[in-house]
Amino acid sequence: MNRIKVVGVIGSEDSTKTGDKIAEELGKILAQRGFALVCGGRGGIMQAASKGVVEAGGLSIGILPENYKDAANPYIKLAIPSGIGFARNHIIVHTADVLVAIEGHYGTLSEIASALNLGKIVIGLYCNWHIEGMIYAKTPLEAADMAEKMIK
Repeated sequence: MNRIKVVGVIGSEDSTKTGDKIAEELGKILAQRGFALVCGGRGGIMQAASKGVVEAGGLSIGILPENYKDAANPYIKLAIPSGIGFARNHIIVHTADVLVAIEGHYGTLSEIASALNLGKIVIGLYCNWHIEGMIYAKTPLEAADMAEKMIK
């Protein structure tokens, strides 16, 4: 069975304009290449990446910390309310084939740590964290190329 390949885009709600622009561009490229997006479903980096994916005709999945779908940003096509708060980060990590970290704070750091502990690839793109085991991209296109290569 051919499953949809999923890229996790992780980052915080209090993102910068630059971070949002990068996340949106990455989302568009990922959707154009046939990848689905999984994220935390909220604002900031998550919303920007979701917007890019949806505008390019792709699938955006949001694993929400709340227990209701209405908490999702308007670009989430499939909202999954978890009701488990930050513990939902583990679901995001497990769902993604590869993760891309853009900006971020401690929630993002927890996702990076979980992913690396599971042996998953984490790509830093305009990322606040420089951690052994991560790989780094300079542009959304380079991050998408790396993700595609790592998933194959």
